[in-house]
Amino acid sequence: MNQTTNDRCVHVRITGRVQGVGFRAWMRGQANARNLSGWVRNLPDGAVEAVICGPPDAVDEMIEACKDGPRWANVAAVEVSDEAQDAGGAFTIVNER
Repeated sequence: MNQTTNDRCVHVRITGRVQGVGFRAWMRGQANARNLSGWVRNLPDGAVEAVICGPPDAVDEMIEACKDGPRWANVAAVEVSDEAQDAGGAFTIVNER
């Protein structure tokens, strides 16, 4: 995906039952369907974190989708902050085990 100056990049931290439920793979699929770039990974504290970049409407849709997550997830909170750094490229899963 080619970033434009109008794109928005956010950092998200998702807590709840979000590991061991396919959250990262689900997120990659959702991001690819929206033509977003960025990455997602598990954190040692049980949360999932991601950087999501793309058109503002698509980024907002992705944030909303993360509030539900995949079928077996139980999302407690989604914390969002603006990310200054452009993630560029395809949406990827990092630190896969």
